[in-house]
Amino acid sequence: MDSTLASSPSPVVSTRALFFRFLETGLSGFGGVMPFAYRMLVERHAWLTEAEFAEVLSLAQFLPGPNIVNVTVMIGRRFQGPRGAIVAFLGLMLMPMVIVLLLAVIYARFSDVEIVRHAFTGVAAGASGLVLSMGIKMARNVRKSVVMLAIATATFVAIGIVRLPLLWVLGGMAPLSILIAWLRRMR
Repeated sequence: MDSTLASSPSPVVSTRALFFRFLETGLSGFGGVMPFAYRMLVERHAWLTEAEFAEVLSLAQFLPGPNIVNVTVMIGRRFQGPRGAIVAFLGLMLMPMVIVLLLAVIYARFSDVEIVRHAFTGVAAGASGLVLSMGIKMARNVRKSVVMLAIATATFVAIGIVRLPLLWVLGGMAPLSILIAWLRRMR
């Protein structure tokens, strides 16, 4: 993390706030939670700056597991240590787990009904739109650097168009990105 980010004062966030804000986030963004987490963490409560969120998300994407879970655990730990990580995780996962179980029961019972299949397709399309909108918001920081834009574009082309395996692309682009960031910091 950049030294300017590390030295910026962090707000005081209670375990109760972690639980309820992530509970709200989990309920808000069923199928596409990250845009709601961004809005909660950066825009509404200012627990993180845009740059801090981008750094946390970058690390979360590199780690195994769902990005939103990784972000939640990192944020919970940042503000309240291991207990905060657990509380934030439980807040994020509690209601979506209940909702998924209920939807599974409904789908098992009514999956042969055409309107139910169409409704599930519409939910998937909405979630894709939410992820795209968050990506566009985060791209504001990328536009400031031609090098960062080139890396993002190359990564998108390699994974999305050429269809190279994610681990291969990460294995090449992560060290390159780290090297470039280190060289830029040394200037």
